[in-house]
Amino acid sequence: MIVLFVWLRGPQPQPPASPAPAVSVSLSDLAPIPNWLEINDYQSTISRPAFLRQMDGVFTVSPAWRQFFQVNDDHVLVTTAPGETFRLRFAPEGLESAPPRFWRKPSQLGPAAPEKPLEGVKIAIDPGHIGGRWAKMEERWFQIAGSQPVQEGDMTLAVAKLLKPQLEAMGATVTLVREQTEPVTPIRPEMLREEADKNNGDGTLAQRAERLFYRTAEIRARAKIVNETIKPDIVLCLHFNADAWGNPNAPTLVPADHFHMILNGAYTDDEVALGDQRHELLLKMLQGIHDEEVALATSAASAFVERTAMPPYIYTAASGRARNVDANPYLWARNLLANRIYHCPVLYYEPYVMNSEEDHARIQAGDYDGLREVAGKRRPSIFREYADCVALGLERYYRAQRPAR
Repeated sequence: MIVLFVWLRGPQPQPPASPAPAVSVSLSDLAPIPNWLEINDYQSTISRPAFLRQMDGVFTVSPAWRQFFQVNDDHVLVTTAPGETFRLRFAPEGLESAPPRFWRKPSQLGPAAPEKPLEGVKIAIDPGHIGGRWAKMEERWFQIAGSQPVQEGDMTLAVAKLLKPQLEAMGATVTLVREQTEPVTPIRPEMLREEADKNNGDGTLAQRAERLFYRTAEIRARAKIVNETIKPDIVLCLHFNADAWGNPNAPTLVPADHFHMILNGAYTDDEVALGDQRHELLLKMLQGIHDEEVALATSAASAFVERTAMPPYIYTAASGRARNVDANPYLWARNLLANRIYHCPVLYYEPYVMNSEEDHARIQAGDYDGLREVAGKRRPSIFREYADCVALGLERYYRAQRPAR
C-alpha cells in the first residue's frame, strides 16, 4: 500500500535552483568581461620558452605576473577570476600552430610593383585625441598670449589628412578612424557620472567623468571600429608629445624637443591583476604582434631620426611603467589603452614637443608648401615633415620585406 501511494504521487516539482553566485572579476574602467573561450583558438601557438621570454622581457615589469599565470611544463594556468583558471597548452619549439588573426605580415601580401610598395596593405590612421571644442577638457590645449592655441587633436588630424594620400599613392587602402574634431563615441561625460562615482581618482566627480569619456570610452569606441570594421594590417596612432607646461593660459616653453615610439608591453603589477588586461596581454602575445611591431617601429623611427635628428626621449628606470625595446633608445614598451586593445600591430608615434621653443614656433607657422625660415632655419611645415617621415618609414619597411613584381 505504501508503494502504491508513492507511485501515484509521482515526481514532485522541485524549487528552482538558486543562481550560481556571480564571480567577482577585477576589470579596467569600462572594460567588458573578457571571453576566455576565444583564447582556445590559440592553443599550441606558442612554446614555453617563447612565452617566458616575452612575459619576463616585454609584457611585464616584475615577476609578480606569476601570481596569475601558473607555468607548467606543457601548459600555463591563467587566473580568469578568483578560483577559476584557463588552461593554455604550449607547443613544442618548432611545432607552433599558426595563430588566427585578421592582420597580415608583408610576407603574406605577395610581391608588389616597384612604384606601389604598400600595394594591398590595409592601414588605419588614428589621429590622437579629439581636439576642437573638446581640447581644453582633454588637457591637450595651451596658448601663449598673442599666439594661436595649440590643440593636439587638431594637429594630429591635419597630419593624418596629409598622410593618407601619400600612403594611397603607394598602393595602401587607408581609413581614418576619426575624420573630424568630434568624438567617435556617442557617450558623453554626463552619462558616465555613475561609473565615475565608483572611481576614487583625483578631481571632482565631473572631472572624473570627463576623463572616463575622453581617455577610455573614446578609445574603446575607436578600438571597436578598428577590430570589427576596418580590420587593418597596422594602425598608425599619431600624437605630438609635450613636456609639463604649467598653466595652459601662460605655459612654460622648454628649450629642446625629442621623439620616441611606444609598443605594447610593460604591464604594471596593478594592470596584470585586472582580468581584462591579462586577456588582452595574451591576445597580443599569441598573435605574434610584438615581433611585427618591433620590425615596423625600427624602420619608422629610423626614418624620423634621419629627417629630423630629434634626440630620443628616455624613460628613467624609476618610472616603473616602460621597458626599452631591443636597446633602441627610440623604442619603448608601455601599456597604453590604444596599443593594448587594437588587435593588430600599432605604430604609436610621439614626436616633437609642442611646448618646446622651436616646435611651438613651427606650429604657429601652420601648414605650407616647400621651405620657410622658422625659428632661424629654413624648414618644411611641421605637419608635412611628420607625414613625410611616417610615409618614408613604411615605404622602406614594406619595400624591404616584399619582392618586387
